[in-house]
Amino acid sequence: MDKKRKQLGRGLSALLGDGAKEIADLSSSKTDRTVAITQLTPCPFQPRRNFADVQIAELAQSIREKGILQPLVVRPKPDSDVYEIICGERRWRAAQMASVHHVPVVVRNLTDQEALEIALIENLQREDLSALEEAAAYQRLMAEFDHTQDAMAQSIGKSRSHVANMVRLLNLPDGVKAMLADGRLSAGHGRALLGAKNPADLAATVVKNGLNVRATEALVRRKGETKPPKTATVAPKDADTLSLERELTDVLGLKTEIYAKGAGGEIRFSYSSLDELDGLIARLS
Repeated sequence: MDKKRKQLGRGLSALLGDGAKEIADLSSSKTDRTVAITQLTPCPFQPRRNFADVQIAELAQSIREKGILQPLVVRPKPDSDVYEIICGERRWRAAQMASVHHVPVVVRNLTDQEALEIALIENLQREDLSALEEAAAYQRLMAEFDHTQDAMAQSIGKSRSHVANMVRLLNLPDGVKAMLADGRLSAGHGRALLGAKNPADLAATVVKNGLNVRATEALVRRKGETKPPKTATVAPKDADTLSLERELTDVLGLKTEIYAKGAGGEIRFSYSSLDELDGLIARLS
């Protein structure tokens, strides 16, 4: 946990500059100024979408008793006296519930990209994001700001394979993503189900039986991860194709099969664990 927080702290330092370590630390009390609650508005780049009412109420009670111990990080909204909340939307919501009219803030001039990165890092540091919220934030950084997985992983203190695995969760059916969102399934469950032919049905089985991640991986393997080729319609492979299969298998470390289809075809990789799949993704990246 400490190692993880230090990595994320370095990410914040790179983005916020001098003093960012203090901002990242919960014990920080550095404040640029105080502003009225009515001058604050949520930032559109906030990756967190769900705020638990119970937790907000608990934080509001703490604010009534001890005040706001850590300032919010905000940025000015152009042509107005309003500030967008980069870090601290939950504190802002709780302050309203506690009838607090002014809150301490640290004001920073940040680009949209920096705002999203900092909000993402702060939530990851507190472990506040759901798997899907985290995945959506990564996807947004890549889609809107041309981040590569390697560059993004470095900036937020995560491994490239972690980023890749989280983004892949967005490919799950909506029903399975709903189970991830409400906590019935973990990110590990979701990654295991990505290889299934019928992830929605298997997800229901996993939840019903309370299966852990390893048991889910075994279930996916038993049910068949991919549809086998229809051997009756597959033409015999020539020597060049077989030789290329062997070369790719040696290079990638996974069994590789090539199937010709007209002028094109497809390449099929077989893996026995998520670690092997991570290794393949790393090589192809």
